[in-house]
Amino acid sequence: MIDVVALGECLIDFTPNGENTQGIALFARNPGGAPANVLAMNACLGGKTAFIGKVGKDGFGDFLRQTLIDSGIDVSGLAVDEKVPTTLAFVQLDANGDRSFTFYRSPGADVMLTEAEVNTALIDDCTVFHFGSVSMTAEPCRTATLAAARYARQRGKLVSFDPNYRPLLWESTAEAVRQMQAGVELADLLKVSEEEMQLITGETDLERGSKALLDMGPALVLISLGEKGAYYRNAVCAGALPTFAVQTVDTTGAGDAFMGAIHYLLKGTTAEELRNIPDSALREIVRFGNAAGSLTTTKGGAIPAMPTMTEIQNCLASVPLL
Repeated sequence: MIDVVALGECLIDFTPNGENTQGIALFARNPGGAPANVLAMNACLGGKTAFIGKVGKDGFGDFLRQTLIDSGIDVSGLAVDEKVPTTLAFVQLDANGDRSFTFYRSPGADVMLTEAEVNTALIDDCTVFHFGSVSMTAEPCRTATLAAARYARQRGKLVSFDPNYRPLLWESTAEAVRQMQAGVELADLLKVSEEEMQLITGETDLERGSKALLDMGPALVLISLGEKGAYYRNAVCAGALPTFAVQTVDTTGAGDAFMGAIHYLLKGTTAEELRNIPDSALREIVRFGNAAGSLTTTKGGAIPAMPTMTEIQNCLASVPLL
């Protein structure tokens, strides 16, 4: 069995990499895309993962395929577009290491994935199916994504959703909210940012917003709070845990590392079990995710920055859980 199958974007993140001798900014070619990042974290911890998506028939696509292979991710579900190039994103960082994105994707190969190209055999063999909303921003990938998520639910898989909202990729905020709500309704495990919670529910309060999300169908809701940590809620408990004090250089991929680490700990968990995980156990799970996310920010890029199990365990040991 495959632990996690993720469907969505696999692209190139060009991240800031200093300046040349003339003072001109340099960018480093980093593999990225939230679903691929999530799998890379899980695989780094020893999980068995597979990716479903599409890249271009170009050097960037070849690089991404090899990166996934080198990360231990099954690429039998990775399609290649003969005409549309691999999607690119340029990442800008502010003084705190927080990032913003500029996408070269009109179109990009990732959104050209069709429903017929989705390798459903991989979904049949997995325990968790994960997706995001970036693959829902345009056709034909929107239809392919939702069809795959519905198929996973029909096959009794644990469905995981992280909207990973990118405003520049949507025609309107209203359309983004509508599609993200559709994703939430298909999910057993939901991870959102505070901004995404507010967009989807109209609530700014974590307690009310998380309850509104839970009422939409998920068994477990996780809300990432950046440097403040994460909030969690299921049917029996709710609470928040702080992040870990680290030297942050780049926040790219932190939320994906958080999600991938939590997937790793939830291996074999059913939706009903997820709904009733007690507070003590859930705190340990979220804390593990927080450590993974925190450590990812200490290095540049996403997939290359994923921490090892030893690094996570050392981070956890450095700050005992009270």
